[in-house]
Amino acid sequence: MPRPSLLPALVAATFAGILLSPLGAPTAGAAEVAAPKATEQAPLAVTIDRLTPSELPRTGPIRVSGTLTNTDDETWTTVNLYPWSYDVPITSTAELAEAADTDPDNPVGERITDPAPYYTIDELAPGETMQYSFAVPRKRIPTQGPGVYWFGVHALGANADGRDNVADGRARTFLPLVPSRTSRTVDTALVLPIRHAVRHDADGRIADLPGWTSTLSALGQLRTLTDFGVAAGDRPLTWLVDPAVTDAVVRLTEGNPERSLAPTIEPGEPDGEESESPSSDASDEPSDEASPGNGESEDAEPEDPDVAAASAAGSAWLDRLHTGLEGTEILGLPYGDLDVSAAATHDPGAYESARERSGTALAPWGLPLSPAVSGPSGYLSPDALEMTGADTQVLVTDRMFRGRAPSVAEIDGRPVVVTSSEAASGGPGPESPMSPVAVRQRIVSEAALRLLSPGQPPLVVVLPSTWAPASSTGFWDGLDLDWLRLTTVSAISAQPGRGVDPDRLLYPDRQRAAELDAVDFTAATDLARAGDTLQNLLTLNDQVGGVVRDEAMTDLANANRRQPLTSRASASRSRDWIEDHLKSVEVTAPKAVILSSGSGRFSATVHNGLDQPVTVRLDAVTDPQLRVTVPDANVEIGPGARRTILLNASSQAVGVRNVQLLLTDSEGTSLGSSDSLPIRSNRVSNVIWLILGTGVALLFGTIAVRLFRRIRAAATSG
Repeated sequence: MPRPSLLPALVAATFAGILLSPLGAPTAGAAEVAAPKATEQAPLAVTIDRLTPSELPRTGPIRVSGTLTNTDDETWTTVNLYPWSYDVPITSTAELAEAADTDPDNPVGERITDPAPYYTIDELAPGETMQYSFAVPRKRIPTQGPGVYWFGVHALGANADGRDNVADGRARTFLPLVPSRTSRTVDTALVLPIRHAVRHDADGRIADLPGWTSTLSALGQLRTLTDFGVAAGDRPLTWLVDPAVTDAVVRLTEGNPERSLAPTIEPGEPDGEESESPSSDASDEPSDEASPGNGESEDAEPEDPDVAAASAAGSAWLDRLHTGLEGTEILGLPYGDLDVSAAATHDPGAYESARERSGTALAPWGLPLSPAVSGPSGYLSPDALEMTGADTQVLVTDRMFRGRAPSVAEIDGRPVVVTSSEAASGGPGPESPMSPVAVRQRIVSEAALRLLSPGQPPLVVVLPSTWAPASSTGFWDGLDLDWLRLTTVSAISAQPGRGVDPDRLLYPDRQRAAELDAVDFTAATDLARAGDTLQNLLTLNDQVGGVVRDEAMTDLANANRRQPLTSRASASRSRDWIEDHLKSVEVTAPKAVILSSGSGRFSATVHNGLDQPVTVRLDAVTDPQLRVTVPDANVEIGPGARRTILLNASSQAVGVRNVQLLLTDSEGTSLGSSDSLPIRSNRVSNVIWLILGTGVALLFGTIAVRLFRRIRAAATSG
């Protein structure tokens, strides 16, 4: 039979204590009065910044320290601080979740007032913050066996209205108690995600430099999360990294260059050989027109302060991240943190491309990278689960399971690691549930309750990717417990799992509705194809297509679920930039061509408006009765040059036919430039030539007969 909730009994016992307590000076065992004092916010804000040890010891004191802030508009005096606790243990994860969600104004536990205030602040002005610190003897914290106990701090002060027994500020957390001298351990894996939206300007530069500088600098979200991981030292830790993030930061350290069209291969190398065309009648002619390529100005521009700041912050962050990653388990997300569930619906090929792009080594250090899939919410659609390979570590939230979720599930024969959504949600209010102490105490409490469960199921916690821990002080030391064994995701994944029917998994409608749409994948595909065409056009660049594909992958990130229009607009702007460059290579046809003999040659001119050599082909679209042949070979045109290309035309009929000349890349994809011309054929048919020939023959035959007769007549008469 399930254990009944502790909250009704807890509240009843607490209010009973309130009724029995006098309203004068606090007495031993006085209960907290949690109802607010005519204001929505307590006048004093209490935090717990240090709590040592992180579990209830058998002997020795509990040391607690933090801050007290006056959030009121009047001065408070003689503020006394007391510890408090509740002696009924929480013995299940469900009860712990219920306790963490209780309203901060609900009364919990009893104040420990023996022997006297544990700390006193004489005066606290409005907006002022002061530190406090005290120790609580273990014997003053009552317990009733193993489990998780409430623990916290009350602040009681005096203002113009005087003093009463109601807490003017409070902080709450959990303290676990495990059986003494236990030999059992709970495997616990902490996962630290490195995720961030990567967006690009039209020219390929990383967008939002101030935002990147902020998140990579001290006190920034990515920096604090990375420093937090570095503080783990040699303790086992699993990093979950989107390689697109580190690539983007490397770009920042290089000055955030625009998308480059410059040569990446030398002439004569594969794909860089100069092509000769028998149809070109002259060498390249230099053009006076300006070229819109990525040409760099000869005069160096002064460094942009935003670029300099982002570069400096990025360099420092990469150094810190490298320190943290060295020697740890690194799981690599599909490149760009792909929305895998959406890809399973709209474009499974996008997952394969992103998975392949992430590879098995993390740039720029070449650290070993293991493939993994884990959505920020922890949810993955059934189709996404089926799409992942057997060599991929899959992490899903326990909320996808009906009833009690396993720690490792066997789904269609593959292991799936199940993460604890509650452990990652932090501690109870009223202070921040995601303060480092609150998160640590929730983790050790969840682990302690698993220790009391049959089989000691392991605990896997994926910390929020948006978490910005203010400090790591004491966090990792608090996990050095005899019964808590830090390990990695791969070690837990190797443990036997419980078979789960995939049809029994929960994938809420709100998650499906939040997925990226087909239009997002279409926009990314169009951008990638435009990048391939640009690369095929450039004679000596074999990398720009890959660069554009990387950009397109970041437009399919999970982060774009919140702002899909932004990513679509970004893809559209980048595609327009590329198409403008493609159209800078133009074909010009003559105004008209006359075929006097039914066939002939004419020329078209191709102008390369880029400052890089290009390789092009011509294609002709015309009437079936008119045949226009173009050179089979690709034609290379130098930077800013023009080249004349000769074409052959022939017609089987008299009249005017229109011809459209299309300029394509080396693979036959249109560059967007075309020109039309009319071709007139004056060719006379064979029947007419036969009639004309017969007439001429009869004429000359008649003349010959007449001459013969005259000559014979003259001879006869003579």
